[in-house]
Formats: sequence, C-alpha cells, structure tokens
Amino acid sequence: MPSVPLPRRPQDQDDRVRRWYEHDLGWATLPGTPLRLSVGSRFDVLDVPAEAGLAGLRHLVPGSPVAVLGDRLRLLVAPGSAEELPGVLDWLEWGGLPLDLRVIGGDGGSGAMEAPAPPGDGAAGGTGDGATEGALQRENAFQGAAVWLRPPEPGCEVEASLPTLSAMGGVGGAPDLVRLVDTVATHCHRIRLRRACAQPLAFS
Repeated sequence: MPSVPLPRRPQDQDDRVRRWYEHDLGWATLPGTPLRLSVGSRFDVLDVPAEAGLAGLRHLVPGSPVAVLGDRLRLLVAPGSAEELPGVLDWLEWGGLPLDLRVIGGDGGSGAMEAPAPPGDGAAGGTGDGATEGALQRENAFQGAAVWLRPPEPGCEVEASLPTLSAMGGVGGAPDLVRLVDTVATHCHRIRLRRACAQPLAFS
C-alpha cells in the first residue's frame, strides 16, 4: 500500500510566513520547504532540553526570542556564540562532560533552523512564564513543528536582546551568555545523572 504524504501548508501561507521573517523582521530565510531561517549572521541558536532551557529563561530579557521544537528549547544568542561556546564550557569546567547541549551557527550565516510559525498562526506561545506549558503542549499538537515560546518583535533590533559574551561583568543591557550557558549546562548534567541513576544495574 503506497504511503500517504503528510499535508503541506498552502503556498500562499508559506509566502506569508517568509514575508513576515524577511520584511517584518529583516531575517534571512533559505529557499525550499519547510521554511528555514539562516543562522549565524544575526543570531546563533543554543539548542537544549526543555527543562534546561526553562531554567535559563531567568537570564534572558523579555525581548530575547525562544522557540520550542519537540522536547527542546532553542534560545537565540548573539552571533559568534557558536565559536565561543567550547571555550566558555571549558572555562566553566563543563568541557570534559558529555552534555546534551547543541549550538547552531557559523560564519556568514552557514547554519539553519526550522522557522517557527509567526504569532497569530495558532501555534505561537506567549511572553510570560505562565504561557510556557501551554506553548509546549501546542508544539506537540503540531506534530513536531517549531513554535515561538517568546516570539521576536517586528521593528525591534533582535541583537540588543541576545545573550552575548561581551555582557560579562554587567556591561550594557544585553544578557550574559556565560551565566546562561552555566545554568543550562548545570541542568543538562542533572538530567544526564537522573537518566544514569534510572538505568538498571548490570551485574556480571
């Protein structure tokens, strides 16, 4: 029996979403479907388990965009963070441990992430912590599609709200990337330890 392809969004909806990103936000998109955002020029992405990402929200300012994809959060961080992350983890003494922490980015926008639906498409989250659980549930209802937990705001320069290494020491208004990474790494480590303790002991 031939397999039935998953339903696709109408072309006009894809075009409208692309226009929202490119014209309203000024973010570069990549050709093709599903729609993907170019990562590495205006922002990088820290991809972490939802538990770790939720713990890190306290280090973000209200305008810092955060997306949900399955059981993971994608925290937008300053461009260049992908190159800085290994050094930050080493400095925080997390570098030698296997952490479920990924980064998307690269010089000149060489990375990509799935474009979450814009606010108003029925899949977007809210801006407060009270909307967090609802946004995660809605994301699961959309069969693995990415949604915004904290959507970006048209007309605002996203760079000013992103965690950056240059904010260390409290200079400027941007969130501190080091504090964010330390928090999410700590929770990633706790998740790994819980999973290890939950495994049955092997006896020889």
